[in-house]
Amino acid sequence: MVQLDTVSAERLQPPRLPKTAELIADQLRRQIVRGDLAEGAALPSEAELLERFNVSRPTLREAFRVLESESLITVRRGAHGGARVQVPNIDVAARYAGFVLEFRGTTLADVYEARILIEPPIIGLLAARRTDADVERLRAALDEHEAAADSPLRAIRTHTAFHALLVELTGNQTLRVLTGMVQHIIDRANIDWVESKVATPEETGMSLGLKAHHRVVDLIEAGVETGAEEVWRKHLTEARDYLLRPDVTTVLDLMG
Repeated sequence: MVQLDTVSAERLQPPRLPKTAELIADQLRRQIVRGDLAEGAALPSEAELLERFNVSRPTLREAFRVLESESLITVRRGAHGGARVQVPNIDVAARYAGFVLEFRGTTLADVYEARILIEPPIIGLLAARRTDADVERLRAALDEHEAAADSPLRAIRTHTAFHALLVELTGNQTLRVLTGMVQHIIDRANIDWVESKVATPEETGMSLGLKAHHRVVDLIEAGVETGAEEVWRKHLTEARDYLLRPDVTTVLDLMG
């Protein structure tokens, strides 16, 4: 048995008590995350919050800075300013995940490999669960994609929206978050590439992608799970091979 006197004094130190600002931020955070405070809703005035929490102005403002850093509120200064609620979103989580991947020297090929492993089974799941309303939404998304064909940047955004819709329609929130984070990182890399290559062969790539999207919707509508999954795997593999040509930098650089 380990004797008490052999345990380092450091390990016996009492846990740090949270600062008052952290406790205030935690209360407000809980209200936002639980939906008690809606997107865009104004927090009570500074005077009201100072009275409610019985704290100093610097402490309250420190709590606001914590929530701002988490993208849970925005604060406008001045006579007509104040704090307004921002609900949690995938982009914030994806941004931090991107920092971690970039720190580890992750390549874009690595991200595409993860996507190819994750997304195809999702398409099979959607083919098994699809409803008529789901198919209508997918067809409408394809129409938007086609209408954006004359603009590479709009085309990549509607392409992204279509991928997100496929996952959304499964109804699985965990998959939406995971794929949304991967999609965000790929979108950032793709948008940077498209901006530097406007009016070059990416238009051909978008055209091929649109054909694959139409094909997968047909299979989803027909309830052909395996077929839809295989078409999507082939589509993602071809997209990876197209975007990772030798003349394209593949090491993640999301800080630029």
